[in-house]
Amino acid sequence: MRFSILPLGVAALMFTPFLTQAGNAGRHQMNASGNMAIAQASAMPAPSALSPSSASITLEQAWQMAEQSNADLRQVQAQRAAVDGEAADARGLLWNNPVITGGQTRRDVPRTGLGNDNQREWSTGVQQTFEIAGQQGYRRQAIRQQIDALDAAIENIRREVRAETERRFVQVLALQERISTERLSLKIIEDTAAAVAKRVAAGEDSRLDGNLASVEAVRARNQIGALQEQLIQARTDLAVTLQLPANDLPTVTGSLTATVPPYTLEALLASAANRPLLRALDYREQAAQSRLSLERAARYPDLTVGVATGREGSTAARERLTSFTVSLPLPLFRRNAGGIGRASTELSQAQIERQAVTRNTGSGVASLWQKLQSLTARVEALRQTVLPALEENQRLSVKSLQAGEIGLFQLLLVNRQVLDGRRDLIDAQTELRLARIALHQTAGWTDTGAAR
Repeated sequence: MRFSILPLGVAALMFTPFLTQAGNAGRHQMNASGNMAIAQASAMPAPSALSPSSASITLEQAWQMAEQSNADLRQVQAQRAAVDGEAADARGLLWNNPVITGGQTRRDVPRTGLGNDNQREWSTGVQQTFEIAGQQGYRRQAIRQQIDALDAAIENIRREVRAETERRFVQVLALQERISTERLSLKIIEDTAAAVAKRVAAGEDSRLDGNLASVEAVRARNQIGALQEQLIQARTDLAVTLQLPANDLPTVTGSLTATVPPYTLEALLASAANRPLLRALDYREQAAQSRLSLERAARYPDLTVGVATGREGSTAARERLTSFTVSLPLPLFRRNAGGIGRASTELSQAQIERQAVTRNTGSGVASLWQKLQSLTARVEALRQTVLPALEENQRLSVKSLQAGEIGLFQLLLVNRQVLDGRRDLIDAQTELRLARIALHQTAGWTDTGAAR
């Protein structure tokens, strides 16, 4: 954001020659104390640029860097491997693997008057356990819902990362604009102080005016120093969010001006009902319901069917055997009560969380919408009414000073009011931008036309 500096520039250009002309008269001797104070204020070193620094980044670049390096987002994305593995298992034809059995027996049969008859017998078979209560369908349904929940959770984390990155970005941008405005003011104050020093030397102004000008210059420098300290912290916070190397503090480029909202409260509420967080919670609840059904179906025993074949008997009377077996456990003592209880608890927790978030989302969107409207009105009032009036007062004050109707104190007061008005505008625009970020995050709104 760039403010018009014409009024302050006009003040400097008009006020400095007016004072310099009087200073060149040289009709009186310079007051030593007043001149020393002004000289000290002029000799004070200007605040240096912040270091270390890196190339300026845009909001789009900050988003890309944050999405690539954010630990929370990467942790959620890492869960994909586990879910895909469970899905691969659930897609199998049967949940239980078949069991192959085999055996060989050597039998020594004693015979009267003869030696032992050595008989070699063998058998082989296969067994398969079947789920008879529809567990496979519940399992596949649960894993599909779990995948959908993970996709929605990843999207929600990604939006949270982008929102946090934009908040940090806006804070850095606002402080940069504040410092830029303060430096423009400092330049005007320094020019005024130099002109006052000549008037004090010429005896046109008193020591009071000289001290007042020097104090204003020192205050302006101190204000810039305080803002630079805040900017260092804001840049550090942004660097942490972007996971930048140590001592790599980014500067940003962009605009604080927010575009006119292209939506209504009704559109935001409709969008909030389908925000990624609510979708993730809804899918988790559905998955929990499917797992509860699975645990309830697990009370029914699994049916095991087996087929086996083998040979038995002596060599002279070898017998070939084929057997078919069926086994079914009796659920008399353990009926999966623990698994059902855990699944029921998980379902209740998922329902409570979804209901709470749904209830809070609507009230949050309505509250942030009202705040956005109030901030929008404040910004428009400052831009359209307050600042133009203050700048007009500044131009009139310069003319009044030249006419001798007001003194230096009144002019400095008007200049400070203009500076305060610009500070208020930057602060209001910052709050408006942060409110938009919070509103979009709460409503799940994707803003494709925000200022970058």
